[in-house]
Amino acid sequence: QVQLVESGGGLVQTGGSLRLSCAASGSIFSISVMGWYRQAPGKQRELVADIMRAGGTTYTDSVKGRFTISRDNAKNTVYLQMNSLEPEDTAVYYCYLSSYGRVFWGQGTQVTVSS
Repeated sequence: QVQLVESGGGLVQTGGSLRLSCAASGSIFSISVMGWYRQAPGKQRELVADIMRAGGTTYTDSVKGRFTISRDNAKNTVYLQMNSLEPEDTAVYYCYLSSYGRVFWGQGTQVTVSS
């Protein structure tokens, strides 16, 4: 089984920054995509960003220019640098990994942005 451990969530003020980390371990042979989803209270889960093995990235429109996803392939770790945070970014953030058509999820980390 693949295990994903998230860290870096917390409480920040509007305009602040936070960096999330997600480290994968276990039976990993080939990682296609790593990324982040988030789910806010009363809202559906949405894709925030993802990154391919070679480095290509995708962002949802609401975070473009503020968030940056990166990846350390040697450490099987994905990061999400979040700048200029807004209250609307408040959510539980879940990292995920796709390998051989299967998707694995982290436990989630709470991000709260106060105004």
